[in-house]
Amino acid sequence: MKRSSDRIRTTHTGSLPRPDVILEAVRAQMEAEYGEGEGKGGTDSQQPLWAQGSDAFDATLRVAVEEIVRQQVAVGIDTVGDGECGKPSFRGYLAQRLGGYEARIPPGGVPVPGPVSPDSRDAKLFPDYYRNAMQNNPFANAIRVAPRVCVAPLTYTGQAKVQRDIANLKDAMAACGADEGFMPSAGPIPVDGNEHYGSEADYIEAFGNAMREEYRAIIDAGLLLQIDDPRMVSSWDARGNIDLAQYRSWMQQRIEVINHALRDLPQDRIRFHTCYGVNFGPRITDLQLEQVLDLLLTIKAGAISFEAANPRHDHEWRIAASAKLDGKILIPGGITHSNVTVEHPEVVADRMERWANAVGRENVLFGNDCGFASTAGNAEIPPSVAWAKLAALGDGAKLATLRLWK
Repeated sequence: MKRSSDRIRTTHTGSLPRPDVILEAVRAQMEAEYGEGEGKGGTDSQQPLWAQGSDAFDATLRVAVEEIVRQQVAVGIDTVGDGECGKPSFRGYLAQRLGGYEARIPPGGVPVPGPVSPDSRDAKLFPDYYRNAMQNNPFANAIRVAPRVCVAPLTYTGQAKVQRDIANLKDAMAACGADEGFMPSAGPIPVDGNEHYGSEADYIEAFGNAMREEYRAIIDAGLLLQIDDPRMVSSWDARGNIDLAQYRSWMQQRIEVINHALRDLPQDRIRFHTCYGVNFGPRITDLQLEQVLDLLLTIKAGAISFEAANPRHDHEWRIAASAKLDGKILIPGGITHSNVTVEHPEVVADRMERWANAVGRENVLFGNDCGFASTAGNAEIPPSVAWAKLAALGDGAKLATLRLWK
């Protein structure tokens, strides 16, 4: 894992806006593969139903990934990814890669995702804001994936798909001159129901063992593995019935599961990402980094990625100086997904300089707070805005480098 040894390095958190042709092809795949209603929400019923793995889809995806990587390099992103281009969402892609599940489409079809649970702490404090957000839901055109239930032994069936994604990213890196790449993978803790395993512990163990196949494939290919687990801190907002001590205990149990799934894998090839979950919103109820950083640093990953650039967290560099990194790299956000304002590069550089002075410039690189399209089709951050923000990140890193290596 490359460090900011001679300049401030940049990356991002994984998901980037998909090109329209890919977005609608993935939507069509979900509808064709998993039945009526699961991918519903698209605006063009005439899109071709390209079967998953078809030559047409694979060729289109390969071209799209190269262009996404080329754009990253052009705006100054160092450690690049494929933008999760061929995935419907950060966890929805597992519908195509894990055997043993059965889709359960609710009565009336799969509901449109929303920006936040109506029972969340933030929604209860600001009902007028979230009522308006639901009436003008930016997820209305997002790809929907039906809930699933485990009904048979879990197996990893995504070998061909992960190898396709690896090859696309590595080929694009070679073509565009990127010196390091990463690939996100869902964390090792299931969120769907279980009707097969006799205990929750057995279910979690089986899920983690299945996901390890994807983890190994990514690392063995020479890419960095990013474990995505937004629920590590975002679940707080929906758990209004427990206090911080109880939540931290829940986090510790979750970290034990993650560390078990990462056993024997090289920590210096792994980074972990979490976030506060809510995109646009007041977000008064977010946890603060000082309440969770000590626990996050016990995860067996060489780098920890988290939100730091939005107005609820821009101050948190102050606590970093006392953190016991033990060789880990911090990846605070230098730009945010929580609003459409494009950050000025000088503001980005200021953030980078503060974090670098707090923990040492070799111990930080910078990304965005969270993905710009964690669920494909989410319209909160239009593509033009996402790329302008990433350009601000790259320009800010150049300015910060001049300041820190002067």
